[in-house]
Amino acid sequence: MAADPPVRHEALRLRARLNALLRDFFAERGVVEVETPILSRAGNTEPNIEGFSTVFGGPVDAGARTRFLRTSPEHALKRLLASGFGDCYELGRVFRNGEAGSSHNPEFTMLEWYRIGFDHRRLMLECAQLVRFALALVQRDAAVTTTSYRGWFRDALQLDPLEADVAALREPLRDYSISSDGLTRDDWLDLLVTHWLQPALPGDAITIVYDFPATQCSLARVRPGHPPVAERFELYLGRHELANGYHELNDAAEQRARFERDNLRRRERGQPEVPIDEGLLAVLDHLPECAGVALGVDRLLMHLLGADDIRDVLAFPFAQA
Repeated sequence: MAADPPVRHEALRLRARLNALLRDFFAERGVVEVETPILSRAGNTEPNIEGFSTVFGGPVDAGARTRFLRTSPEHALKRLLASGFGDCYELGRVFRNGEAGSSHNPEFTMLEWYRIGFDHRRLMLECAQLVRFALALVQRDAAVTTTSYRGWFRDALQLDPLEADVAALREPLRDYSISSDGLTRDDWLDLLVTHWLQPALPGDAITIVYDFPATQCSLARVRPGHPPVAERFELYLGRHELANGYHELNDAAEQRARFERDNLRRRERGQPEVPIDEGLLAVLDHLPECAGVALGVDRLLMHLLGADDIRDVLAFPFAQA
């Protein structure tokens, strides 16, 4: 149930202050705000993310007629970086087709930024610094804890997530009614996070988890080793995931293979394939050494206000839009 108008008014005023703080944070560091297209000829191939599409009805020579509402500004920002633009960020709306309710809205605000010369370990500390600055708006602070993904599982569950077999991963979930049909090893790892690890996080702290299984690389680099790991991080504020960042891959052939694997997985699930972003792949080899991160502004605002329902921080939630 969404909040009454006075509560939403308070949230809107705090959102304005938060947006100003975010812009000041990046201005002080020489990171430039940009705007990139919301409608794209390519979509997000990630099987666990569904987008919205529409059809352009104008001149036939204007480009692809089917257009996708962006699920993040990531690809466009990387194209700017590859052109030599330099450190940049975007604060704007993104769209994901799926749940709507207390924790999700199909239209939401994302902050995404990129830092040349950073890796994921350096960027995750800047991300924590930004969150602490935001908490200061409401006279709060949070201690920061960092752990590797492997260490997180070992400490909490006495499991090695990089080496354990599926049977071992399923064991802590035996009392939950979870059908194993179609679930992969990574699905079981995700279930352990949502059912065991995430609920145990301290409610008043920032927890950063880094170096994920190589199979969960998405657009991140994979660091060779025994076993290899994906150079990415997730930042949790309390028990809620707030940000996801990568040491960015700049290998177009490898990224194409990942996009194609995504679409194969979509076919196997009976989901529609999504056009691959050829504009990104054409320049990805020229992407400078950098790291990037996306942060959910609405979730951050929820934490600042102590709200349990995303609808409390929106002017008009999905059902009323």
